Amino acid sequence: MDGTAQGAQDLVTSRDAQYIGGKWRPAAGGGRIDVVDPVTEKVIGQVPAGTAEDVDEAVRAARAALPGWAATPPAERGAILGAVRDLMAARREEIAATVAAELGAPPAFAAAVHTDMPTAVMGGFAALAAGHAFEEQVGNSRVFQEPVGVVGAITPWNYPLHQVVAKAAPALAAGCTVVLKPAEDTPLVAQLFAAILDEAGLPAGVFNLVTGLGPVAGQALAEHPGVDMVSFTGSTAVGRQIGATAGAAVKRVALELGGKSANVILPGADLARAVNVGIANVFANSGQTCSAWTRILVDSARYDEAVEAATAAAAKYVPGERLGPVVNAKQRERVRGYIRRGTAEGARIVVGGTDAPDGLETGYYVRPTVFADVDPGMTIAQEEIFGPVVALIRYEDEDDALRIANGTVYGLAGAVWGADEAEAVAFARRMDTGQVDINGGRFNPLAPFGGYKQSGVGRELGAHGLAEYLQTKSLQF
Repeated sequence: MDGTAQGAQDLVTSRDAQYIGGKWRPAAGGGRIDVVDPVTEKVIGQVPAGTAEDVDEAVRAARAALPGWAATPPAERGAILGAVRDLMAARREEIAATVAAELGAPPAFAAAVHTDMPTAVMGGFAALAAGHAFEEQVGNSRVFQEPVGVVGAITPWNYPLHQVVAKAAPALAAGCTVVLKPAEDTPLVAQLFAAILDEAGLPAGVFNLVTGLGPVAGQALAEHPGVDMVSFTGSTAVGRQIGATAGAAVKRVALELGGKSANVILPGADLARAVNVGIANVFANSGQTCSAWTRILVDSARYDEAVEAATAAAAKYVPGERLGPVVNAKQRERVRGYIRRGTAEGARIVVGGTDAPDGLETGYYVRPTVFADVDPGMTIAQEEIFGPVVALIRYEDEDDALRIANGTVYGLAGAVWGADEAEAVAFARRMDTGQVDINGGRFNPLAPFGGYKQSGVGRELGAHGLAEYLQTKSLQF
């Protein structure tokens, strides 16, 4: 480890405590969760394995703080969120080092995406809190948008700060109080976020953090009668369970779940750019992105050219350099299992495979893998792999491409490339998916993000994300 890497590692800290009611408190139980660096496979910290008792304490703190925070003028709430944004920017190096250590993200990506993106999102919600119209006059009625109440937020490990901010920021902007249960693989940046909120002057109890295992702390939070809304990001399987629990309690739920997004390259589109951007989209976070365009759809006339382009593009992603590891050993084996399944079902590997990358005896690395000759019904074309694996699929005409693009249970994101923008937009409008990038359109943190079908319920980011945490009351005069 060189001096720069050691300096970054020195910024990473863990707390043996839960953040409840504005204080760092000892956990109710004695269990601990090791936090492991996916690059070195070494333990870099420990956090409490929270119990139902910790969750209950946190929910009671959030309920006690709710009346005061809900009554705080929106401009004041926005000012505090603005202070949080400024502190996030000031602690950029520390945040990036923490995400790099617990997720294994390459340092440049950890800074540019895992740190700068959630900082920008926080700034957006600071402005929304101050500028949103929380009341309006409709005829003889005055209509108010009021906070839902106590929000239980359960977040994943793949974008460990962004997913926290995408839930906590709009909830706080709306006047809700929050109990967060972050993923057990990446809890350190959540602890750092709690410390930043505390430093920014957020009133005690408005935000609470309980680290722990999903089946224990996460389930206790989802089931708690004092929680008015559950916002969950993760697998569709767990999302179904949480949705059922929330439905039984007639409790509001927001679910951001899986995806198997299509990258559709129409005839005449810039093939080289579409393939290169598409490969980058999947491999950037080691394939651990729910909205990744993991299926590349190309017309038969240019299919072989696309395979060559994808092969060349994938070669740029060297494990241990531009490509980081997946989050843990279980995830590595899951991804390798899908690669084996793809081969068994008749797909052709043109890059990658299940072998460990050369020269990397440690670290949860997976070779960046590109499959050709993929049938739309194959497992690797239907199920979310969550690793650096891309499937190239041939289509005959646009109707065939649309059938393939819409032919999964998911509908989270996608991309369309066309020589004519209007043609690309027309195709995108027929896709059963929540967000589509046209000819490489940039990510917009103010635009709503969320899916159709089994990709989830509700939207995150921007004004639509804020609306998830508001309920409506009308007074008639």
